[in-house]
Amino acid sequence: MKKIVLIALVLIFTSACHKKVTAADIPKINGYWEIEKVVFPDGTEKEYSVNQTFDYFSVTNNTGFRKKVTPQLDGSFLVNDDAEKITISEENEKFIIHYSTFLTKWKEEMYSISDEKLVLINDVKNEYHYKKTGAINVTTPDGKTAK
Repeated sequence: MKKIVLIALVLIFTSACHKKVTAADIPKINGYWEIEKVVFPDGTEKEYSVNQTFDYFSVTNNTGFRKKVTPQLDGSFLVNDDAEKITISEENEKFIIHYSTFLTKWKEEMYSISDEKLVLINDVKNEYHYKKTGAINVTTPDGKTAK
């Protein structure tokens, strides 16, 4: 009996932690996101402790783009011309990001989003966990910004 109660509490707790994404949440995707981990359908995880690139999203009226950018020590970013066009639509009470490039198309569900965290789920149920980030500024021991 204790096991059933414990399982019920775990299910209630985990479902309560997930806040449904709404249309008002969509603008939160704008900005720089750093991947923290990928959770695979079997429960295994791949952690990313150091990232050479960030994802930059720019969305207005549910359309925009995603680019890979490389942070520099002076706080700037290296950016190329490659971008994935995106549109966001609501399907079955979920918000879906549709990506397209000249080579392919795919989509991911916006599972959760806040000002600091983003979770996207692709069609094979991999969960991509991101944290909001920004420019990297490295300071020297004397308090000056590294160049």
